[in-house]
Amino acid sequence: MLCKCLGIHHSVYYYHVNHTTNSYKESNRELDVEITKIFNESKCRYGSPKITKVLNNQGFKVSQKRVARRMKFLGLRSIIVKKFNHSGSSKSDDTKEYPNLLEQNFSADKPSQKWVGDITYIYIKETGWTYLAIVIDLFELKVVGWSYGTSMTDTLVIDAFNKALINRGLEKNGIFHSDRGSQYTSNDYEALLSTLKIRHSYSKKGYPYDNASMESFNAILKKEEVNNNTYETFEEAKMKLFEFIESWYNNKRIHSTLGYVTPNQKYQEYITNLVTA
Repeated sequence: MLCKCLGIHHSVYYYHVNHTTNSYKESNRELDVEITKIFNESKCRYGSPKITKVLNNQGFKVSQKRVARRMKFLGLRSIIVKKFNHSGSSKSDDTKEYPNLLEQNFSADKPSQKWVGDITYIYIKETGWTYLAIVIDLFELKVVGWSYGTSMTDTLVIDAFNKALINRGLEKNGIFHSDRGSQYTSNDYEALLSTLKIRHSYSKKGYPYDNASMESFNAILKKEEVNNNTYETFEEAKMKLFEFIESWYNNKRIHSTLGYVTPNQKYQEYITNLVTA
């Protein structure tokens, strides 16, 4: 009777009844496309928490549990941390006083107040072990200076620090925190900080928690880049590290501790607020 009233054949009605679209399945198909796109753009680095945040920012109202279920269905799994402990040791003069000025306070009110530094090991086929010295500003966790070489000397860490000075600059009476390795306690390094009136803070011997932000970066670097590649030459490794640090980590990788923004976004927000204040 309804079909007659509407002037349509009853077969049209039954066709649409039998071919209704499942809106939830259709939503999942659209969601799967976006999840796969974000996952691939992160080079398999993002898990469900970060993918959920990106989706939410794009206007998708979706929970982390649902994203995790879809990733499992799609066979997508973020990179797993592969732990490795190098046999190298940190030498320091036990007769010298090493104050811990940071005291595990890894927050900063503005850029250029607190920096942290460290050296990490990277293996390549051409020369064996190579070394990456990093300087991070604790305000937005940005790598503000880095240096890569085949020798673990004070020249390497001084070069990384000087690059950070050029890129950002550390205020007088600012804090630079490191471990007690011989590179950071060398006469040349201490003289550099003293000349700039920068206070040197040190981790307790064999206690990585005193430099947790730096340890976190090293873990990210190994998890998302180094442990997933085999570097043939020094130049190849250097290019990959440049891409990871400058293009990915500083510019694209969102951080939960920063409210799911990138280091560069956090810094730009600070500058914008200064201008508009």
